[in-house]
Amino acid sequence: MSDSPSIPPIVNRLMTFVLRSPLHGIVSKNFLLITFTGRKSGKIYTTPVSYSQDGDRVTIFTHANWWRNLQHEAPLTLRLRGQEIQGLAESIAEDKQAIAAGLMAHLQKAPHDAKFYNVTFNNHGLPRIEEVEKAVQTVTMIQVQLFAGPHQGTATS
Repeated sequence: MSDSPSIPPIVNRLMTFVLRSPLHGIVSKNFLLITFTGRKSGKIYTTPVSYSQDGDRVTIFTHANWWRNLQHEAPLTLRLRGQEIQGLAESIAEDKQAIAAGLMAHLQKAPHDAKFYNVTFNNHGLPRIEEVEKAVQTVTMIQVQLFAGPHQGTATS
């Protein structure tokens, strides 16, 4: 288990409500809803997550185990900046070097997430690599290839 702060369920419910509402613009630059199907249960799950985007690829990080539902190129739906978008997810749990590179890039776009990974920034405004390397021991990266959607071809965080 990670020493990073966890999100209280009430906050997740509030974020889900806001992201589905006309008020989504308040938070949808930094947060989206990810909806996927449980591998064993077949149940539909939706959870709010922080993200970064580069063109038609969205990157998400998690400490939680829900990512296991996204193994083997799982189809999913994202509610991204107020629009429902289909995508194909690839979870990366074992390649710590790839996760570290991804988390470094993500934290530069979304520095507000650093506290969840116990990462601070150096004098040049870059995440401290030794802290990122420690964080990735308990983090999974999910990369989502979007099928179509908002702001295709632009880098957005």
